[in-house]
Amino acid sequence: MLHYLIMIFEKNYPDTLNIQQDLASIQDAAKVNMAELEKEVHNIKSGLRALEAELQYQQSRTRERGDKFVAVIGDFITVAGFSFSELEDQLSEAKDKYNKSLKHFGEEQGRMQPDEFFGIFDTFLQSFSELKEQRERERRSKKGGGSEEVGGEFDDLVSALRSGEVFDKDLNKFKRNRKRSVNSLAEGGGRERAVAKVTY
Repeated sequence: MLHYLIMIFEKNYPDTLNIQQDLASIQDAAKVNMAELEKEVHNIKSGLRALEAELQYQQSRTRERGDKFVAVIGDFITVAGFSFSELEDQLSEAKDKYNKSLKHFGEEQGRMQPDEFFGIFDTFLQSFSELKEQRERERRSKKGGGSEEVGGEFDDLVSALRSGEVFDKDLNKFKRNRKRSVNSLAEGGGRERAVAKVTY
C-alpha cells in the first residue's frame, strides 16, 4: 500500500514527497507525555511558592549586615514569576491545540496521550522516508547497471573483515561448503570411472 502511495505521489504530487520536512515537529511531539509535562509544571509552581514563603519569612526577621538573600531571591522570584506565567500560557495553548487535533482526527479527548497520538504519524513518516530512499537507491542502481549494489556489498564485506565478524559467522559455513564441494567432486569422479568401465 505504501509502495503504491509513493508511486502516486511521484507521478502526480511530487511536492508531497517532502512531507517529512513539512511535518518535522512530529518527531518531537511524539516524545511528549502531557500528564508528565503537567506534573513537571506543577512541581515548578510548588517550588516557586515555597521560595516565596521563605522570602516572606526572611523579610520578617532581622537580617545580618551584608545579607543579600532577600534582594537576590526577590529579583529571582519576580523574573521567574513572569517566565512561569508564560509557561502556563504556552501549556494551556498546547493542550487546546492538541485537543483540536484529536477532534479533527475523530479521537476522543483524554483517551490518548500526545506520545501515542503523534507516534502513529511518526511511525508512518519513518516508514515513508525509508521506502522512498529504498526506491531512490533502486532507481540509481538500475541506471548504474547495478554497480552501486556491488559497491555496497563490497563495503559490507570490508566492514565485516575489519570487525572480524566474517570469521566468526562464515568460517564454519565456508568449511561446510568446501567439504560439500570435495564430496561432490569425489562422487563425480566415481561416476566417471563407472562410465569409463562400461564404455570399455
